[in-house]
Amino acid sequence: MNKLNKSKHLFLLYSIILILMALSMRSTNNMVVTTVPLLSKYVLHFSYVLTALVTAIIYLGTVLATSFLNPLMNSKLRKYIFVLANFMLTIFLILYYISNNISVFIISFLIGISYGIILPNIITSASLYPDSTGRERLLSIYSVGLSLSLVFGPSLESFLLTIIGYRTIFLFFAPIGIIGFIASFFISFPENRNEKHGASVKHNKGLWTSILTITTYNVPFAALTVFLAIFAETRFHVSSFMAYLPFVFFFTVSFFTRIYLSIRPIKNIRYAIIIAPAITIMALILFPFLPNYYAFIAVMMLLGIPHGSIFPISTIEISRGSSIEERNAINSYFYSYNMSLFMIVPLLFAVIIPYIGFQETFAILIIPVIISVLIIIKKYWKDDEIFGINTRRYKNTF
Repeated sequence: MNKLNKSKHLFLLYSIILILMALSMRSTNNMVVTTVPLLSKYVLHFSYVLTALVTAIIYLGTVLATSFLNPLMNSKLRKYIFVLANFMLTIFLILYYISNNISVFIISFLIGISYGIILPNIITSASLYPDSTGRERLLSIYSVGLSLSLVFGPSLESFLLTIIGYRTIFLFFAPIGIIGFIASFFISFPENRNEKHGASVKHNKGLWTSILTITTYNVPFAALTVFLAIFAETRFHVSSFMAYLPFVFFFTVSFFTRIYLSIRPIKNIRYAIIIAPAITIMALILFPFLPNYYAFIAVMMLLGIPHGSIFPISTIEISRGSSIEERNAINSYFYSYNMSLFMIVPLLFAVIIPYIGFQETFAILIIPVIISVLIIIKKYWKDDEIFGINTRRYKNTF
């Protein structure tokens, strides 16, 4: 009984730490990647392409960190670098306040490196929980923490935009970064002498199913992150506050979706792999036909459902399809791929806009969504280890 109570207390404690870490990391991260474009466009007066480029620089830093730094570090070194990255994150938020046309690129690259170190290590730590049922529940709770931060952050920013400008926003989010710095000392980095690195995991089915699954949502979401508020101001001629407000509705729906998944974790995920992308496709098709601002909010709320479900599904696929020794490298490559999408998609989006228009460009993003689902069905659909009811158990020390 004492052992059971100790296990419950450990789970509760680690859940709280993960939620605090997610609240700090994701709320500041979302603020940066959605506000840097607005700072670039409306304060620094960049073009659409330069606006997308400065955001791409953030993700370039993240890709380099997740691809070349994080997979090669042992757990002890990762712990030190992880804490340092959380500290520097707060410094970079303050530096945005005094940035100019040149320094904004440098700051964006450096903050991207920080996020590239922080992001995969949080999810790796959560995925190393010893019990498989607890592990998948912990991953879902972490996803809830992410969604909670994505409700809190945009809500706070929407309010602040009624009284301050885009540049000053960064100062108000710096204290939130301090929460992550404090919580980072309590994130576990268990030593694993058999940990695998590099090319040995690149053919892992957990990695590839998670990549295909996340593609069904992160291609359109990468474009929305950079251009949603700009689209709202351009199309509906609303204020800065109203332009940013759809993020709040979007992330609120995502939050409640993840709450549901944390209470009732998905075991057989085949149906979810079809339903979530179908909702994404339907919402994107509606973009050219939006009659008014309120219809736009409704579509963004609809898109919150796949946003809330696809990420937890992807992390579960990694957990089911990989061993403990592979977990850090796979999570690093998974995040590297995601950040590559967020680097490339907005740039392509910005190039296409002048030729076919904002809403039509959103609509054509259904193409990679459909292709990804078809590949999943063709190559992995019958894999019960990934998509069926999971019965695997991992041995681990936490």
